[in-house]
Formats: sequence, C-alpha cells, structure tokens
Amino acid sequence: MSEHNSPLGGIRVIDFTQVMLGPCATQMLGDFGADVIKIERPGAGDLSRNFFGEPSEEAMNNAVFASLNRNKRSVEIDTKSEEGRQQALDLVRTADVVVDNFRAGVMDRLGFGYDALCKINPRIICASGTGYGPKGPYAHKGGQDVLAQAMSGVMEKTQDPSIPKSIYPTTLCDYSAGMHLVQGILAALLMREKTGKGQKVEVSLYDSMIAMQMQEAAQWSKHREVLNWAAMPLTGVFDATDGAIVIVGAFKANPLKDICTALEIEDLSPTYPTLEVQRANKPFLQEMFRKQIATNTVAYWLERLEAQDLLCAPVRSLGEALDDPQTEINDMLRQIDHPLLGEMTVVGSPVHLSAAPMQVRQLPPRLGEHTEEVLQDLAARLSNQAAE
Repeated sequence: MSEHNSPLGGIRVIDFTQVMLGPCATQMLGDFGADVIKIERPGAGDLSRNFFGEPSEEAMNNAVFASLNRNKRSVEIDTKSEEGRQQALDLVRTADVVVDNFRAGVMDRLGFGYDALCKINPRIICASGTGYGPKGPYAHKGGQDVLAQAMSGVMEKTQDPSIPKSIYPTTLCDYSAGMHLVQGILAALLMREKTGKGQKVEVSLYDSMIAMQMQEAAQWSKHREVLNWAAMPLTGVFDATDGAIVIVGAFKANPLKDICTALEIEDLSPTYPTLEVQRANKPFLQEMFRKQIATNTVAYWLERLEAQDLLCAPVRSLGEALDDPQTEINDMLRQIDHPLLGEMTVVGSPVHLSAAPMQVRQLPPRLGEHTEEVLQDLAARLSNQAAE
C-alpha cells in the first residue's frame, strides 16, 4: 500500500512508549500507514525487550516485544544528553504526533511536554497514557494494568461471592487505554485539519476501566444496585465430560424454560418465573445445570442448547482459538519472518478497512536498527525546512 492510499500515510509519530499501553496504540497507527519512529534508550530500549532473563540480542527481540512493535523504526537516542535531547526536539519539528506512557509530569521534566513542544511545532499533537491521569491524588503513582483492575472496581466483582477475587489474566486495561489513545489521536488529527493547531490528548488506565463499566456505574449511581453480568442466575460455566461450556441465559422471553428443554430436565420456569426469584435461588438452579451437563460431552450439549437458540459456547484455550478457521477467515493472524526469531505468527489488526487493509510494512525492529537512516532523513528534512 502506498503512502497516498493508506489512511495515515504522511503522518509521522515520535514514539516514546514502552511495554503495552503505548506500544499497542502506536502499532495500530503504524498498521494504517503512519511513520512511527520509536525512541529507545541506548543499550536497553523498551522495557519489553528485557522481560526474559539476561540481555542478549535474541532476548531483546523476543515474541512479546515483536507482538507490539511492527511497522515502527527504532532509533537509539539518549534524551538525557544535550545531543540526544536536540535530536529528539528536531524530530518533533518534523512530526505530527508525540506519544508517551510515562508517569504524569515525566515528559514535562524531560523537556518534551506539550507546552514546550508546541512552541517549536504548533501543529504537534502530544498524546499521553498514564495510570491515573495528569493531576489528582494518584497522579504521581505508577500505573499498571493489575493496579487499574483493583482501583477501578473491576477486580472486586466475581461470578459468585464464594469465588476468591483474582487478577484478570490478560492486559485488559492496557489494551483498552491504548485503543482510547488511538481514538484521541485520530480525533485530534481531524480537528487539526479544521484549526491548523495541535493539542494534548490524555487517557489513563483508570479512566478506561471506569468507562468500561458505564452500565454498572449508571445502575449504581441511580439505584445503588450492583450490576454484575457474570452473576446473572442463568449464566455460568459448566464442566462437561470432555471440557467446559458457557451458557448466557438472557435476551429471551423465558430462557429458563429453554435451558431446561435443552438439558433434558423438568421445566423449572413455573416454580421460578421471574428474574428476582431466579436470583434468590441461583445456587439451586446452577447446581441442577451443573449435574446434568456433567453427564455428557461439550458437543452434545452445545447442539441441544443451540437448537433452543440459547447463547452458548465452548470454553477454549488460546491455542484452540488461534487454530479456529474463523480466526483465519477474519485475517487475524499474520506470518512474519523475523531475522532473529525466524518464522512466527503475530496477531493482526481487529480493524478491517475494505479500501486500506492493514499491512506489515516493517518488521519489529532491532534496537537502534534505523538510527542512522532516520537521522540522515532528519537532516535532509531540516535542510528543506530552512530553505523554505
């Protein structure tokens, strides 16, 4: 795909981000054509390069780093040195967007905050992802996915009070905040088309998790009632003889009657006709489902449940999901041939544009792989700007 035909072709992003929140945002920008220049610390780089034991070239280009950093160019710059700081500022002069996910105030202390950068480039958009926001009692605290789960109320809810509270095992907060960061950047780019000026874009792990609970928050604020979708009386995960299934007993006139039909048990709906009554008797109902589902296979019960048009699915491993034909049909897997890791599979983009499909234009970079190339291009760009 040429720069002209890609949605973000011609947009230059200076990427100070590390680990997950920021890198998943800048990777999506790169996937749709932006020129993403990743600023990395000399000799160390992104913290994701150092997750796996002693530093080595292979370890610093591990699968986790590779999953978040395609379509980017890596430049080693020591922003604490005068030369490095000037190189970074010069890159900003030629850029459209600067992205970071440091603690609140760090970019200002480094001399790369919006107030400083807009003086040298009024069109610059400075996008930051923090733990809790740029001000307030927690602004100084380090943000992290698990902490945001805990602080936002997400971790407090479980399917049943008897189940211990636990950490959600996927980076839910980082990814949602990263996607909110993309939305903010795109909105700021559109506004710049109207005004000619850049602005600040700010998201946080905390805000993203509060926003994800918009239904629950409204119910609590209005009625002081806890809305917990996982705790609904006819919804649950149940073990069959060869695996597990999940049933969502909702969005039907009489889901209990249909579940009983599918599970080949007596119709319990006359005895438990309302949601309130079903809630009060959830342990009994769930135990009835559990005992019956344990007598046969996943495939058997899914066929019977689907025949009643009930929402249900097998509980699968990630490997099973990746091997599913639907994943391939949806173009969610990309094969890359990494110079150090060899052939590997990475997850593609969940956003599918009919006229501009996502492409892997640049393999996940080695640390500093593009330093010379980018700095030479920078000198040429600055020379052209001076001539104009």
